[in-house]
Amino acid sequence: MKISLPRKTPRSHSAMYKAINGLPKIGNGFLDVLRGRLIGLKPTGGYTMVELTVVIVVLGILASLTYSVGVPRYRERTYYTRMTSEMNTMGNGMTLYAAKYNDYPADVVRDVPASIKEFLQGQYIDTWPDAPYPGSVYDYDNWPPDSYGPNQTYQISMRMCPAGDDAGCKANAKKYLSSHVDAAVLDGWDSYSSVYFCIKGSCRSHQNKPMTHPGYCINCGKKSQIF
Repeated sequence: MKISLPRKTPRSHSAMYKAINGLPKIGNGFLDVLRGRLIGLKPTGGYTMVELTVVIVVLGILASLTYSVGVPRYRERTYYTRMTSEMNTMGNGMTLYAAKYNDYPADVVRDVPASIKEFLQGQYIDTWPDAPYPGSVYDYDNWPPDSYGPNQTYQISMRMCPAGDDAGCKANAKKYLSSHVDAAVLDGWDSYSSVYFCIKGSCRSHQNKPMTHPGYCINCGKKSQIF
């Protein structure tokens, strides 16, 4: 007597069946139609090459969309987190320097004073003045009182482009800072604008600009949305 044994589902088919069943439910769209078409088939019957190819293509599209959207946002958050951490570290170093020497370091142009490194420890100290954002640099400022700021000013700025490159500065600011800075501020961003950490005084984007000039202070409270 001939005995018919049940047909066993190949492992590859079983795995594909589970993968399709795990696709997200996103409404009456293509993926739901695809899921219904493929899951509606009996697993023991296997899948055709056309069906497998469609599934692979769809999964590839989903992966590329996830990468193109998720990775840039993660990178921007990483840049910002590192920048704020480093500026806080520099600010603490300046405070310790002032406590020891009863003064702050002299102004430097697009650089960080080497004299504060004795008070600091950190992974990126040797890479300064380079800042996390592409093409950006840290710039320690020590400005005397003038018509733009009535008080002696000590701050750490981050400049996002070469001096005079207004278009480049605005483009970089809009690309990397839109999650943190108001759109109206970014529209007025230029080569004088900066992200800055205020240590003391009349902090602002640039020595030769008023305190209302577009910029972003990371530790000035509500003022950070204005200048």
